[in-house]
Amino acid sequence: MLLFNGYSELSVSRPPAKRGRLLSGMLRAAFMTTLLAACAGPKPGSIAPASGTAKLPVIVNAPPAQHPLSKDIPATPREFRAVWVSTVANIDWPSRRELSSDKQKAEAIAILDQAVQMRLNAIVLQVRPSADAIYPSALEPWSEFLTGEQGRPPQPYYDPLQFWIEQAHERGLELHAWFNPYRARTTQAKAGQARSHVSKTMPAVVRQYGDMSWMDPGEPQAMQHTLNVINDVVRRYDVDGIHIDDYFYPYPIKNSAGTELDFPDEAAWNRYLQSGGNLNRADWRRDNVNRLVAAIYQQVHQEKSWVKFGISPFGIGRPDRLPPGITGFSQYDKLYADVELWLARGWLDYLAPQLYWPIQQTPQAFKVLYDYWNAQNLQQRHIWPGLFTSKIDHTEKSWQADEILNQVDALREKNGSGHIHFSMVSLSQNRKEIRKRLAQEKYTSVALVPATPWLENTNIAPPQLQWNDEQKLLRVQLADSENTRWLAIWKQTEQQWQFSVQPASKLTIDLRKDAQQTPLKQVVVMAVSRSGQESLPAKFSLSAP
Repeated sequence: MLLFNGYSELSVSRPPAKRGRLLSGMLRAAFMTTLLAACAGPKPGSIAPASGTAKLPVIVNAPPAQHPLSKDIPATPREFRAVWVSTVANIDWPSRRELSSDKQKAEAIAILDQAVQMRLNAIVLQVRPSADAIYPSALEPWSEFLTGEQGRPPQPYYDPLQFWIEQAHERGLELHAWFNPYRARTTQAKAGQARSHVSKTMPAVVRQYGDMSWMDPGEPQAMQHTLNVINDVVRRYDVDGIHIDDYFYPYPIKNSAGTELDFPDEAAWNRYLQSGGNLNRADWRRDNVNRLVAAIYQQVHQEKSWVKFGISPFGIGRPDRLPPGITGFSQYDKLYADVELWLARGWLDYLAPQLYWPIQQTPQAFKVLYDYWNAQNLQQRHIWPGLFTSKIDHTEKSWQADEILNQVDALREKNGSGHIHFSMVSLSQNRKEIRKRLAQEKYTSVALVPATPWLENTNIAPPQLQWNDEQKLLRVQLADSENTRWLAIWKQTEQQWQFSVQPASKLTIDLRKDAQQTPLKQVVVMAVSRSGQESLPAKFSLSAP
């Protein structure tokens, strides 16, 4: 056995046979409290584009991050390529209610395999459609979208969220758990509500609004319940991210006369006034949402420092700040979402504004809105827009696949570092060959999720490599297996460099197939932490036989 590690190199004439300490829980809690109180985020770590070129062609089709440690190793390709998987109304998964557990698993695996074939690297899975759960929870009932009956577990019994996490990680995909913060019942609900549902356990905080039920964001008990639900998942599951969508206060509805109905939060509003509150009602509602967002950010990182917190708001910002010519629905005035404030104070790790309009639609111009959100990004968080890929359908108003392809190009031209597709059904069905074309034209190589270095004070140690000549395997030894999520691997031939990623649970690199196709000159391996930071490279060099 031959053993070598980061920045050491062994050449042969034939193929030869702790992370740094995290901030303590108390220090991190104090840090986050200071962060929120001071209204300023920690110093961000930015990812610079490559400043040089490799000596050999590099198979890369994503914005790369400059490798800081070695000029002869290509820059690691980095781009967030994700897809939302909706469980509400069985939009994406499971395809219908009352599927058996085996069929649910088979559909999940098909989605994950398609994501891998496309070279995506993250799944944003809806785990809480409407104050319910697609996982066993002591706080909320099983979702009816799984079994057709709220509160009934899948049969035979299994934990769908755990299954998704394990299968995603095995395939090199991140798994972000997506929560709807306050919705308690959707218009698509058919089943009755279980005894453990919030409408039964805390009826005083639930409001009827049209044909939906909604937890009142002005009720402290409702906010705490949502925080408890999210923290329960962070604590119990190995998720890579926590994600909330654009539903804070509900989208307005109108009565039969066409008059917009106000959300019925008089009880909470009157208690606020009686307690001496002096905000006007709109600012009070925004403050309720602000406090939820700040609390999620703090709570998630106190529990697990590396877990990313992302929000996908409506794509148009405050009316008084918008660029000339941009018009449309005001989430600031109607949903009471002050997204600009969240960015300014660093209360999230990534923002995924839903830019669900074509590039040429002037009142909601895609590129202009992307520039707008970047201009609001004072703490230099990730901006990963949502793309309306499901607008590609079979109706007269369908988009062409080129619209999404051009939007990916537009983001890259502006040094964007990622995007999310809504939703998986359009990709699974390969509408107008969108899945095929993304894979062939835009995602031509694997890419790592961009690092989020402000989350951890971590120096991840490089791996050690052992060559097994008989089996033609490189065996990987990790100095810090607990904090290593992925292995980033470069393989060099006479013609090019090839990049791949595999989970850190897979500690062998099989070179037999490569040797049969094109002789390898060297293999370079970096350990990648949970927050996406790379170790020094470990190199294994070979001479052609």
